[in-house]
Amino acid sequence: MQKDKITLEEIKENTFVKTLIRVGNENLRVMGFTEHGFRHISLVSNIAYNVIRLLGLPEREAELAAIAGYMHDMGNVVNRKGHHLSGAILAYYILDGLRMPPNELFTVVSAIGNHDEETGQPVNNVAAALILADKSDVHRTRVRNKNNIGLDIHDRVNYAVERSFVRVDPEEKHISLELDIDSQISPVMDYFEIFLSRMFMCRRAAEFLGCTFALEINGEKLV
Repeated sequence: MQKDKITLEEIKENTFVKTLIRVGNENLRVMGFTEHGFRHISLVSNIAYNVIRLLGLPEREAELAAIAGYMHDMGNVVNRKGHHLSGAILAYYILDGLRMPPNELFTVVSAIGNHDEETGQPVNNVAAALILADKSDVHRTRVRNKNNIGLDIHDRVNYAVERSFVRVDPEEKHISLELDIDSQISPVMDYFEIFLSRMFMCRRAAEFLGCTFALEINGEKLV
């Protein structure tokens, strides 16, 4: 028997979800990756929800985006490579076990399976919101080892970002990622070296939602 609605709060309290996120984040710590734990997924969940709601789309679609955002990195428990695919499969079994209706279940699953920049596409509104939310989380709080800043470009760029904000303008149909970067820690070109493909993915996601997209660093529009 299916349930009418699975809520984000149910997902947050699910023991399997909690464990998958905790263990996956620890696996990435061992491999030297930035933080992908409860801080990251909570922020992505909130941003994905806000993108949908600010654009005037249905509340339930916004909650599905929040659920996808909260579950999107569970696949890191298997391996970083292909984590979007293994995460989608894990999400399927969890949501099916919670009796989520199939149309909602596969909306969430397809969003999770399409959030990685190598192969992902904004196949639905939830996927588009998840892409924008996930790719916008660049911030110094994600850096686990400050001693690596001089050696690892990902740590250096993240540590240089003092503020990141996704601004949604529903009237202008425009979405922008605003970053304040300490260029003495990392020049702007370092950001482009590792994140340009993510910004193009954000542009596709914004266009799927009927919006334009821009990247602004230190008040200057760059993409």
